[in-house]
Amino acid sequence: KFGRYNIFLCVLVLIVEAIYYYFATPAINIQNPGFILWLIITVGAALVVSLNFKAEKYTFESVEGKATKPLFYVLLALIAVFIIAGIASSQMLGASKYSGLIQITDGDFETDIPESREINDIALMDTDTARIIGERAIGSLSDVVSQYEVSDSYSTIDYNGRPMKVASLEYAGFIKYINNKKNGIPGYVLVDPVKNEASYVKTDKPIIYSPSAYFNHNLQRHVQLSYPTYIFEGFYMELDNGGNPYYICPVLESNAGLFGAKDVSGIVMCDPCTGDTEYYAVGDVPNWVDRVYDGSLACKKYDWYGELSGGFINSIIGNKGCKRTTDDYGYKVMDGDVWVYTGITSVNGDESNIGFVMINLRTCESKYYSIAGAEEHSAMASAEGQVQHLGYEASFPSLINIGGIPTYIMVLKDNGGLVKMYALVNVEKYNIVATGNTQKEVLASYNKLLAENGLKSDS
Repeated sequence: KFGRYNIFLCVLVLIVEAIYYYFATPAINIQNPGFILWLIITVGAALVVSLNFKAEKYTFESVEGKATKPLFYVLLALIAVFIIAGIASSQMLGASKYSGLIQITDGDFETDIPESREINDIALMDTDTARIIGERAIGSLSDVVSQYEVSDSYSTIDYNGRPMKVASLEYAGFIKYINNKKNGIPGYVLVDPVKNEASYVKTDKPIIYSPSAYFNHNLQRHVQLSYPTYIFEGFYMELDNGGNPYYICPVLESNAGLFGAKDVSGIVMCDPCTGDTEYYAVGDVPNWVDRVYDGSLACKKYDWYGELSGGFINSIIGNKGCKRTTDDYGYKVMDGDVWVYTGITSVNGDESNIGFVMINLRTCESKYYSIAGAEEHSAMASAEGQVQHLGYEASFPSLINIGGIPTYIMVLKDNGGLVKMYALVNVEKYNIVATGNTQKEVLASYNKLLAENGLKSDS
């Protein structure tokens, strides 16, 4: 019979399940592997509850034999589904579905990337430098800096035609959250990567829902509980044209089997001040939203295309025509959109690129440029070699067009992360390197080197 031992276990399981769901909030979706694992553990726990413990024999037996066998069969079925779904979702069986997630067109470098006659309007700041400058923006605000800190998660956005980096303030720990949860978070930090300036912006309404908040005010929990069947990945802060903050939450769905080839199907936009949420399909996203696709996902989609277009076997053995992105990427703001760009190299992994790819993070429009040259880290090493006596470190470069010539531009930073110099490196001939203390100085030096090497006229 179902005794006190079973009742106690049943109550315990229900309590643990409720606590787990509230704090972990897994998506209730069969395309979520974590959800199926949760079901397996839950059925396994129910199987244990259906057994009676005989203290005198230290053994278990089923409760009248009515629940144990069905639960055991359900457990086996779930395990089988999990294993079969995992195999069916693999690249081995779904190579064409993985490689077909992105459509690549050939781009024209000189047409698509406007020529930079001056380079003092290019966003060169990396996230590490943005963090340093952002901290300074709130350093003098005693009522802010004592209770909040600037988030490490900076988003690169196009803000009314200008490249910007934005990050919300966040609670500096659980106690600070308890003390300030009624007042919320007062604002965000806006960093200008062109002028190397940062400003603190106080919002009209306090930010209540934040990734750093706890309980019902936690952004991820709030959005997931509002859409319990959606699979979310990442939360990015952006600003509308009026400077109002929103969190953009991409929704993923599988395209190969149950778990494989996940891609963005839409976004949930959350107003962190009010908690209001709204779902948009990919084609209906407002134009001011810049980051529907994460940069890592965009590069992963190209890797699937580059490595699996010739089939899974070819990606393992022959490698004919296989290519992939380099191990890092940068952002470029053009025509009101944010693009991610990265070099393309062969799977053999040498230190050179066979081309570049640029991917629009709002529409996933993708363009490939067949320009052989130095891999980004090789160009960074060349720039650092020019100033090795100073010990400066190069940031990840941006790709620009100087007189129709593909060129890397990057900043050189000291140990404190502050910008000290600028560098220009020719993509195709990365021994052509110019450095300077200002953008004007480095551009003049680079143009002179191009002329000396017969790549550009003196004029």
